[in-house]
Amino acid sequence: MAARAGIVVTGTEVLTGRVMDRNGPWLAEQLRTLGVDVGRTVVVGDRREDLAAALRFQLADHDLVLTTGGLGPTADDLTAEVVAEVQGRAMALDPELEQRIGEVVGRLNRHRGWSPSPEIVARSVRKQAMVPEAATVLGPVGTAPGLVVPGPDGAPPVLVLPGPPSELQAMWPEALAADPVRAVLAAAVPIHQAEVRIWGPPESELADLLRAHEQAHGSLEDAGLEVTTCIRDGELELVTRFAPAATAAYDALLAALRDGFGDQLYADDGRAVDDVVAELLLARGATVATAESCTAGLLAGRIADRPGSSAYLVGGFVTYADEAKTAELGVPASLIEEVGAVSREVAEAMATGARARLGTTVGIGVTGVAGPGGGTADKPVGLVHIAVDLEGRLWHQQVQLGGGRDVVRRRTVATALQLLRTALAG
Repeated sequence: MAARAGIVVTGTEVLTGRVMDRNGPWLAEQLRTLGVDVGRTVVVGDRREDLAAALRFQLADHDLVLTTGGLGPTADDLTAEVVAEVQGRAMALDPELEQRIGEVVGRLNRHRGWSPSPEIVARSVRKQAMVPEAATVLGPVGTAPGLVVPGPDGAPPVLVLPGPPSELQAMWPEALAADPVRAVLAAAVPIHQAEVRIWGPPESELADLLRAHEQAHGSLEDAGLEVTTCIRDGELELVTRFAPAATAAYDALLAALRDGFGDQLYADDGRAVDDVVAELLLARGATVATAESCTAGLLAGRIADRPGSSAYLVGGFVTYADEAKTAELGVPASLIEEVGAVSREVAEAMATGARARLGTTVGIGVTGVAGPGGGTADKPVGLVHIAVDLEGRLWHQQVQLGGGRDVVRRRTVATALQLLRTALAG
């Protein structure tokens, strides 16, 4: 990897988890597509000494450092000032930028019906118009400008970007066009990224396959493959990054994964199960209805998250109470009394009822014990039954899931989508 970048995400609200970092992952992926490898992302609070230390840490072994946030008008917005200090630059007022920010602030105040005193407005605008000497000014998109601050004697530049993701992303093309950033990009080499998704086997089987592959072909790292594995809601995800020279090594790894897992490897092109299910539904011209108890609409919501889902998602039922299962889906009350609501028979009846009520190709039924209460010795917390009715043919899966209530419900949705994928794939 010829070019490396480090990211510094600022904000105590991000550090403490009150706000999720959406900028770091987005920037890392954008840089990867440009051939720039991200070595580290560091999150720091709004403390001058911590931000300065993080910048020096990242500048020590990266060709470019990016910061996000800390460019507003309040006292805790320190990024521009600290970057200037670390890069050995004095701060100076940019009169043209001051005018531009003043116009933006004026429009915002009028639009929102605010009428702060001119003195307050002037102070906040002036603060945001103070920039390090020799910096390239970007934007502003909102009220905060971006900056590219060169280092002394050819040291790596720091690209300073605003915190709101919409502003950062809108500013990105201009940032890439700045000369110091373009100089770093000139040294970049392509970085391919391939994603493989596997459903069914435990993570230990994947680890064993990778060990066997290395014994037969040598170290993955030596072959130029950076392999990351994780398990997400029961699904194994393997992400491999490599330069073009390592393409043959990756092809050998992918062949080994296909041989080892067969149909359990359901996507090798980065598609999620949501995408695969959508494509299968569209290819068949099929439609879907859901009937949910313990997931209470999460499955229908997940299906609807994908753009274009109106082509196959007709509707759904949330039938939490037994009476609702009978009234809305036609599940016989005698069946529920005989086998209980959390059972294969009721899940299948729910799937069939949803399909019949809405006239769809497919019905999906979900019933389980999400917890933390409600479990028994025979039907403990985490027990879930899922059924798919595809034109009268039934598929069923029983799972016993661990974790808290949110984990059980989320993994149930993932399992339901995988069962639907299996049914549609025949």
